[in-house]
Amino acid sequence: MLEEGVYLADSLNLCLHSQLHFTHFPGETRKQLRLVSYTPQTTMPSHKRLVVLLSLTTLLLFSSFTLISTKKSAQNDNTANENDDEDLSFLEEPDEAATTAHHHADSNLPDPDGDDEDLELDEDDDNDYGDFSSYSPSHFEAEQPPWDVDDKDVVVLKERNFTTVIENNQYVMVEFYAPWCGHCQALAPEYAAAATELKNYGVVLAKIDATAEQEMAHEYDVQGFPSIFFFVDGEHKPYTGHRTKDGIVAWVKKKIGPGVYNISTADDAERILTSENKVVLAFLTTLVGSESEELAAASKLEDNVNFYQTVVPDVAKLFHIDPEAKRPALVLVKREDEKLSYFDGKFVKAEIADFVAINKLALVTTFSKETAPLIFESKIKKQLLLFVTKKNSDKFFPIFGEAAKLFKGKLVFVHVDMDNEDAGKPVASFFGITGKGPKVLAYIGNNDGRKFLYDGEVTVDNIKAFGEDFLHDKLKPFLKSDPVPETNDGDVKIVVGDNFDDIVLDESKDVLLEVYAPWCGHCQALEPTYNKLAKHLRGIESIVIAKMDGSTNEHPRIKTDGFPTILFFPAGKKSSDPITVDVDRTVAAFYKFLRKHASIPFKLKKPTSTSKAGSGLKDEL
Repeated sequence: MLEEGVYLADSLNLCLHSQLHFTHFPGETRKQLRLVSYTPQTTMPSHKRLVVLLSLTTLLLFSSFTLISTKKSAQNDNTANENDDEDLSFLEEPDEAATTAHHHADSNLPDPDGDDEDLELDEDDDNDYGDFSSYSPSHFEAEQPPWDVDDKDVVVLKERNFTTVIENNQYVMVEFYAPWCGHCQALAPEYAAAATELKNYGVVLAKIDATAEQEMAHEYDVQGFPSIFFFVDGEHKPYTGHRTKDGIVAWVKKKIGPGVYNISTADDAERILTSENKVVLAFLTTLVGSESEELAAASKLEDNVNFYQTVVPDVAKLFHIDPEAKRPALVLVKREDEKLSYFDGKFVKAEIADFVAINKLALVTTFSKETAPLIFESKIKKQLLLFVTKKNSDKFFPIFGEAAKLFKGKLVFVHVDMDNEDAGKPVASFFGITGKGPKVLAYIGNNDGRKFLYDGEVTVDNIKAFGEDFLHDKLKPFLKSDPVPETNDGDVKIVVGDNFDDIVLDESKDVLLEVYAPWCGHCQALEPTYNKLAKHLRGIESIVIAKMDGSTNEHPRIKTDGFPTILFFPAGKKSSDPITVDVDRTVAAFYKFLRKHASIPFKLKKPTSTSKAGSGLKDEL
């Protein structure tokens, strides 16, 4: 034991001595020095010497690798520090062109103290016009400024009393609003009047400032203003009715009332048929029981159709039901060309509701403020839209209607008057429909957003073929695009839908793309900075600085939640999702981002004078 302990101590000394000194001598000298340096106190067996020699060799090699690794790590750290300490002040030096552009942009910015709501429609707003749901009924309501209204019957909610009000009342309607929102201001007098009328029915109408109570707004996933929810025994659902006093009252009464009303006289039947646009009548053997309950349950799922029931044969006859028909019998009556739809399914809630949802729309619905809710809320999400001028409507509307009969229950047919300033023109612009028409567009709906264009002769046979291909997913999507620029030699390249692949998806280029909207204040404020960045990088052939008007151009690779959206497409990785650029909006911040994420390395040289700033000179890679 003593011999091994002494040998271990000597070996350790030799190891330490070797690490500090042996590397300074040639190989043969180190070998001799090792023999001289080691003078064991005890003679060791030969096999132990061999083991020790191997152990010492291993330790020496390990020490050498450690020193090399440490040295390389230090070099990498120095390189990183050099990049972090890179003098980028020249990137932010003002130049005359940028200053002029900045002043020009500022002149177009909405006044934060004024009534211009463009400021609220930029990147932080939900109004990204990314799908047809943007054209909710509220978009066709005139914005009125009266905020000083008599809302004494509207309960003001805050976080501290929200739960108490909801728990202590069976029925509560809650409006999440923003003080600056024009739609909220227009709704205020209607909401207040509805609150006064509905308080007699035990319904509380309340409002909460979502800008002040942001945690509550986040909890209820408020995406825009106003957002209205209806609570029944603490459970909530979105309000889907009209934003008028009468619309709110009718919708709420439908939710809290029996859902189905009895008709016992011919006079009542005549009055209902002449005053209402759409009604459902069930001809039953009794006004109570399972059939009546199924009818009532189905009625709760429909906000725009009133449900009635009767056991009187004469009433049934007025609703065009054979008095001798087998009961239960049910009919949907509406004022459009297709006045009657007869139910032939199983008399249960789900089948009754589906029947009404499919048949309550006209064969062709003209898009307007009044019909928009019916289109948006239909269970049939796929739509065919006919875009035509008022002058040509008489010619093509009947053709479209004949084709609609072939797709009942499968597609919603919508007529869009391209001359209508309030509804038709905005919808045509949204879908990128130009010219005089007629054009037919297939639209999958808000959950998908894809659309498909038919630009040929409008005949029943052609629409039938187009509709069949649409249902069987055989069509190529239609994407909006501005014309491809004839020249594109600026520092910032112009991207449109039709040249997106050529510029942005070029595998040999690192591409920075700004998706903007011309009306966006934030985009206008960013413009001089973005232009300056492009000017500095104009000499870097591997980098493209580009922008695309997201309001008039589309591409499958672009998804935006607002404007501006800035995306980076690295070279050689265009099949992957782009990187969202979330940095300070300065030239230096964008430059550092590009240096870090670019697939092709680059570096700018600091110009020798201010006049050379932005020359785009690059170091040798």
